[in-house]
Amino acid sequence: MAFRSNFATFVSNKHQFIIYMEFVNKQGRRDGARPQYQQQSKIDTLGRLQPQDKDLEEAVLGAIMLEKDAYTVVCDILHPGSFYEPSNQKIYHAIQSLGAAQRPIDMLTVMEQLRLNGTLEEVGGPAFIAELTSRVASSANVEYHARIVAQKYLARELISFASSIEAKAYDETNDVDDLMQEAEGKLFEISQRNVKKDFTQVDPVIKQAIEQIEAAANRASGMSGLESGFHDLDKITSGWQRSDLIIIAARPAMGKTAFVLSMAKNMAVNYNTPVAIFSLEMSNIQLVNRLICNTCELESEKIKSGRLDNREWDQLMSRIKHLYSAPLYIDDTASLSIFELRTKARRLVREHNVQFIIIDYLQLMNASGMKFGSREQEVSMISRSLKQLAKELNIPIVALSQLNRSVESRTDGKRPQLSDLRESGAIEQDADIVCFIHRPEYYIKSDTDAEGNDIRNLAQFIIAKHRNGQVTDVRMRFRGQYTRFENWIEEGGMYGEATVGSRINSSDDPGALSQSSDPFSGGSVDLSASSSDAPAPF
Repeated sequence: MAFRSNFATFVSNKHQFIIYMEFVNKQGRRDGARPQYQQQSKIDTLGRLQPQDKDLEEAVLGAIMLEKDAYTVVCDILHPGSFYEPSNQKIYHAIQSLGAAQRPIDMLTVMEQLRLNGTLEEVGGPAFIAELTSRVASSANVEYHARIVAQKYLARELISFASSIEAKAYDETNDVDDLMQEAEGKLFEISQRNVKKDFTQVDPVIKQAIEQIEAAANRASGMSGLESGFHDLDKITSGWQRSDLIIIAARPAMGKTAFVLSMAKNMAVNYNTPVAIFSLEMSNIQLVNRLICNTCELESEKIKSGRLDNREWDQLMSRIKHLYSAPLYIDDTASLSIFELRTKARRLVREHNVQFIIIDYLQLMNASGMKFGSREQEVSMISRSLKQLAKELNIPIVALSQLNRSVESRTDGKRPQLSDLRESGAIEQDADIVCFIHRPEYYIKSDTDAEGNDIRNLAQFIIAKHRNGQVTDVRMRFRGQYTRFENWIEEGGMYGEATVGSRINSSDDPGALSQSSDPFSGGSVDLSASSSDAPAPF
């Protein structure tokens, strides 16, 4: 006892510490207790054993060899690394090999597999394998025991992760931002390896589906999802559906950013839907300038130069007020990682009830902190993570994407297709909807196509993949001078105009704003800058 009480006086001496632990083990063995010290590498600097339970590990292995169906219960919970003891890892690896080959798993087949692997004597020989099966009466509790083993493995992983980050944090040569990215990436990797979702019986899911159908039927619009403001598109999608990942791709200069900004403005201003935009390409002031062009119908060159006449100043001041207090949130962090996005998206949903997220654009994102063999693998991981995030937050996520140059080499009108998605084929697999923006006028350099159809300002929104609906083309109008997409309305010709309900002010006269204190009061509006009585389509 005196020896133990004086432990603190010499624990700093590594050699004496090891001698002391060996002494404790010998005493424990004499008393029939389990050894408390296995090897130096398994004890941390404070003399603490890592989380483990050798008895439970052996109970799980014995149960698997005792009952033929036990392995199917634990195979999704455990892997060889889940076991603390190296000998137990080798035994489970042999069991795993038998399971993969669909061979019977029992004491004899496991011994034979260990003999083939050359590890039978290393784990304790046939006598130890036979002893494992004699320790368990049945496999009734094997799943519960396996989950405890898995939890202790996860705890060891977290300890190892935290120790590594701590050591690097003390090293002043490491960049703190890079270290935070690495830490977030590694923690995400650990969580993804260990998070499992169980099955659900179909009855509650049917009830939830009926409730959604009833909710859609009770809406005046008949939409089950979030309305984009593009009526023909909404008819096909029934609004953007929750948990969907939507990819919108196009070649440069087709208007990807212009489209999502037009949609974000429609949703945030007209429908009061909270929208978040993550812009990796443009700064927040550039995005807002585009929104001003879009909303106020002023040419971007005049916005940048500030050369506006009196009428245009009045138009700017009267219409821009409707962007104030709109539930629109912009993040212009360059080189955003998927881990930063997850953190920020969760906070936006929690604090601001954001219901729609736009990312501009996917190929500029990274997964720093994780190692990949190629950029294609990294993009695949990012697209998969975006889909997981959409399901987790239960909101639709739109990610813009670039197309490769193969579109330019075609002679059939340069129409894009799924194989044109850049850097990864996983994008089209992970996405629920894949859309392309195509403007024939840009390539043909003419006002008419080969069939003589007028294609001025025509934008084709091509739905190339739709997991829960039809694939088709939606026609829209692109007004380049205002960087804006509009509904395609034909009444009396291609450029026929109709009055469209909107929450934009009901008059271009700045004095009309005093008639109502609510900028989202709705009504039919004239958004054109001309003096014509017919308003422009919105």
